[in-house]
Amino acid sequence: MNMHERNKREEINTFSIVGFDPETGELGVAVASKFLAVGAIVPWAKAGVGAVATQSWANTDYGTKGLELLAQGMTAQQVLDQLVAEDEGRLVRQVGMVDAKGNSATYTGEECHAWAGGITGPNFAAQGNILVDEQTVQAMAQTFQSAAGSLAERLLAALQAGEDAGGDSRGKQSAALLIVKEGGGYGGKIDKYIDLRVDDHLEPVRELNRLFYLHQLYFTKPRPEDFLEIDEPLRKKLQDHLVALGYLTAEDQQNPALFFEKLHEFQLIENFDERIAEAGKVDKKVVEFMEQLAAKKG
Repeated sequence: MNMHERNKREEINTFSIVGFDPETGELGVAVASKFLAVGAIVPWAKAGVGAVATQSWANTDYGTKGLELLAQGMTAQQVLDQLVAEDEGRLVRQVGMVDAKGNSATYTGEECHAWAGGITGPNFAAQGNILVDEQTVQAMAQTFQSAAGSLAERLLAALQAGEDAGGDSRGKQSAALLIVKEGGGYGGKIDKYIDLRVDDHLEPVRELNRLFYLHQLYFTKPRPEDFLEIDEPLRKKLQDHLVALGYLTAEDQQNPALFFEKLHEFQLIENFDERIAEAGKVDKKVVEFMEQLAAKKG
């Protein structure tokens, strides 16, 4: 069976950007598509090695073998050239790759559906197929190069810019963000710092940004300036929220010890382990989250 006889559902028509941050050593991929669970197939990355996006009629060898070859010291372009040369289905492949030195490469097979193409620059490669036009890839490239913030923030900004510029001509369905760094995973045991996926959603890029906000809220350590002294006005506000959320009753409000106990309980239940402050203080992001949650209950 040749490539053109395959089921159309196998083709991952999408736009993606792979990137490297030379200051932090982080590597990552951001991707969006009119395809179910694109994050399960397109993005690949390994700390200290590189990042890969494989799409169109995706060949996962570009992810597995690509990272193996990058780990041997080959550049992104050398790896991509070798894999493309070995691939009988090269005409319908699309791949973006960056290595841990910031070298980048992109490839678009001649039979990828229009509009299809890619742009590379120091530390990034942006590509897409079945796009409205080339402005999607151009917007991703320009935004990544000009945006401020972490690698994740820059990749997400680029992805949003690509969607705003036109994106996948068939519509929207899924999106994903993968960021790796040494010891960046939960408990410092693995390199997956961020691994967020929106598998099926009407606004997947917007939802991906919401999940990223929650990731930063739950898993990043607070800054010293984020801690607020719990003075009487703040205590009263937090107390009202705890009542609204069912942690305290109206009768409990005169018991200061119970207030602090329930505030601590709320933070544990809502997974704010990293943001629990010393006695008499509270993280302002916890306050903001509590306000939003209480407003929904109201």
